[in-house]
Amino acid sequence: MMRKLLPILLAILGLAVGVGAGYVLRHPAENAAPDAAPCTGAECPPSQEGTALPSEKDTGSGHGAGSEGDKEKPEGAPEYVKLNNQFIVPDMRDGKVISLTVLSIGIETVPGGTEKVFDAEPKLRDTFLQILFDHANAGGFRGDFTSAGKMEDLRRALLEGSRSVLGAQARAVLISDIMRQDR
Repeated sequence: MMRKLLPILLAILGLAVGVGAGYVLRHPAENAAPDAAPCTGAECPPSQEGTALPSEKDTGSGHGAGSEGDKEKPEGAPEYVKLNNQFIVPDMRDGKVISLTVLSIGIETVPGGTEKVFDAEPKLRDTFLQILFDHANAGGFRGDFTSAGKMEDLRRALLEGSRSVLGAQARAVLISDIMRQDR
């Protein structure tokens, strides 16, 4: 009897622990009490600034200037979106992999462009990989691969690729990490 009950109890315990961890680790904006009254004007934290009443939002007349949300992220400030996974690019010579280059790439977008970047991420990754493979095949990851000229050429090509997918929403491409492992 106990042998049959133990797996069921362990499954229920695991489920309870998982639900509890999910509740504790969820996004901070979701942790707010659901029955809390909407905030108003300068009292709004940045995560709830869209819940203020329309008459209390800044209308350009100076009301609301200097609120916490304005200090953290001024209107028109770019957004920076780091793509979820690194890019791994092999460098081939005579049909053999001589090194692997690993890059972390982000995109600077216009305000509100983050969602569009994540929606288009599969297409962006495909475009970026093709550009990175072309760069590797042209010898861009050999020798002094972090020289200003090579990095500028790579950023320019990646920006053109991101603009082919996102349009003018892409302002710049940021290479936050780069490493080469010789074999």
